[in-house]
Amino acid sequence: MKILIVDDDPLVCQSLKVLLSREKDMEVIGTAQNGAEAVAFCQKELLDVVLMDIQMPIMDGIQATRQIKLDLPKVRIMMLTTFKDEKNIRMAILAGAEGYLIKSTSVTSMAQQIRALMSGSTVLDADVLKELTEPSNNEELDQLTPREKDIAELVAQGLSNREIAEQLYIGEGTVRNNLSIILEKLDLRDRTQLAIYYWKKVK
Repeated sequence: MKILIVDDDPLVCQSLKVLLSREKDMEVIGTAQNGAEAVAFCQKELLDVVLMDIQMPIMDGIQATRQIKLDLPKVRIMMLTTFKDEKNIRMAILAGAEGYLIKSTSVTSMAQQIRALMSGSTVLDADVLKELTEPSNNEELDQLTPREKDIAELVAQGLSNREIAEQLYIGEGTVRNNLSIILEKLDLRDRTQLAIYYWKKVK
């Protein structure tokens, strides 16, 4: 399988390239140091898997994942990062990532997880899974419907109504109506208050 490694630390890119290339069924065909480079690379080269860091200059890994999955939905994306907070995990999965690993994962385990990803499995690090499944104190958010929760999360990510509509395959009018209902349920004034409220609740 052909792999692209995306990380703003050249040493990380080079180390992973050397180590993963030792796997007989894996070929690292390139590296990128930010999300914009990753998007451009994916548009030029045929590849199977992207190992994507989150925090990078110019374009972060979440934005890059969203764009790559929009252009090339068959490319599998594994987030590989030091962040294991619920906010980043949920944003990555919502953007389209099929896997989320922590950088402390051994290369042997990482190779196994990449193979699982390619076979169609969703791959989550044990610590990541724990973060997602531990009980949270989000009673107010629980009064929202699943659709309203999705919209609230995308508003918190800074997406416009049009971008939210495209992401969820609904009309802009539906987004506006749902947003009004969300603000009323949570007793908030505008989308800025909603974004602040949301991240306080899910952090």
